[in-house]
Amino acid sequence: MQIDWANFAPWSAALGGVAIGLAAGLMILLLGRIAGVSGIVAGLLPPARGDAAWRVAFILGLVASAALLRLAGAATTPVFDIGYGATIVAGLLVGFGARLGGGCTSGHGVCGLSRLSLRALVATGAFMTSGVLTVFALRCLVGRP
Repeated sequence: MQIDWANFAPWSAALGGVAIGLAAGLMILLLGRIAGVSGIVAGLLPPARGDAAWRVAFILGLVASAALLRLAGAATTPVFDIGYGATIVAGLLVGFGARLGGGCTSGHGVCGLSRLSLRALVATGAFMTSGVLTVFALRCLVGRP
């Protein structure tokens, strides 16, 4: 397998990582909350009394950031190589896995690992292993991009 150098963007990935780390750090310092997206969304169903405002603001911030990038001229249109149906099924499986694993990649991988949580280390290892095996199965065994 070869690296697609035309789409290799280490600086934007590094900048995104720094932004995610800063946001997660500020959230725990200022609000005392973990920036795990699945937990934030799950906390809205149903919302605890007085707890919905920051959760809605967080989710709106995720959407607004993409809109701001689009206004700035950045290409933010996702490319679906596998079709919308498979993408929806994959999203539902990720949501199910996040609930089953007690958190998502942002909660375990960013926030949990930075707090030296053994549970987060195990969960992140499981996420990464599942991702590697899925890519291997789709690209090498099935022949999908």
